[in-house]
Amino acid sequence: MNKPSKSEVLKSFLLAVRAQFFVFFGTIGIFGLVFVLGRLPFDLFLYCTELAAFFFLAYLIVQYIRFNKRYLLLQSLQTVSASNIKEVAENADPAERLYIEKLEELLLDLRELENLHKDRQADQLDYFTLWLHQIKTPISAISLLNQSSQAKEAKQISQELVRLEDYTHMALNYIKLEEPGAEMDLAEVDLDDIIKKAIKKYSILFIYKGIKLDYEPLGIRALSDGKWLQNLLEQILSNSLKYTPHGTISIFKDPKNAHVLVIEDTGLGIRTEDLPKVFNKGYSGLNGRLHEKSTGLGLFLSKKICQRLGHTLDIQSEFGRGTRVSIDMSRKELAVFD
Repeated sequence: MNKPSKSEVLKSFLLAVRAQFFVFFGTIGIFGLVFVLGRLPFDLFLYCTELAAFFFLAYLIVQYIRFNKRYLLLQSLQTVSASNIKEVAENADPAERLYIEKLEELLLDLRELENLHKDRQADQLDYFTLWLHQIKTPISAISLLNQSSQAKEAKQISQELVRLEDYTHMALNYIKLEEPGAEMDLAEVDLDDIIKKAIKKYSILFIYKGIKLDYEPLGIRALSDGKWLQNLLEQILSNSLKYTPHGTISIFKDPKNAHVLVIEDTGLGIRTEDLPKVFNKGYSGLNGRLHEKSTGLGLFLSKKICQRLGHTLDIQSEFGRGTRVSIDMSRKELAVFD
């Protein structure tokens, strides 16, 4: 916060003591009226006026010093605490002290409510984190059992298991991104290794839906967090598969910029009016409402992950023609976890 100028402090002080000026000049006016009616010497009137002005000026100087100290202290406060309030209360008049005491009581109540809320939030976070980790065990068990099954429904079950695992990972990522103090493990990563892992995860969906994959090694190495970058690519690839009933998904390097990874599909596309909102939390758009039961969290999390990694994410789409997602792997300024 910028320090206020002396003129700003003086202006605020004069506004605060304007009533005292009215009283002073009113008193001088009464003096003058008494001296005129009493036919008293003019020199005596001047002497009384000068004496009153001297004491009034001394009073204003003392009040200004106290006001300036409290004003600057309040302006400089980054946080409000009980100790700050007590410091401001120094040399306060009885009425101000009463206000400050009430403010201190309210502040203590607010701190108690804030601590209670944090405790409840921490308990909920611990519970959901544990639940999400535990649910992965039966998902893995069902997947193993399904692999040994020869039933016609096995492929469909595998597809639904992938989706179930996606939603589980999405919830885990959301919790981790919202957790205070979370950090990124930045290192040089081979983008092709991460892409291949994401493709392998969704291979059953490519096969089941008959979607062609157009991908050749890119040879891109970037400074990033491998785990979060894989989560990001999986989320984007999952979206492409979800909204591409048939056709092709292409993964390639932007010819105009060697640092930009592009994932392009020939799917349903996104309406022009929906494009500015696709990164909004909970926004699913027309496709999400009509074709799939969308959570509206996928692209929101993707954007947030990119911000934390220092990458940029851009989406271009034409309704009925497909969608192009571009990730600039050159690092910009990293977002700090709150």
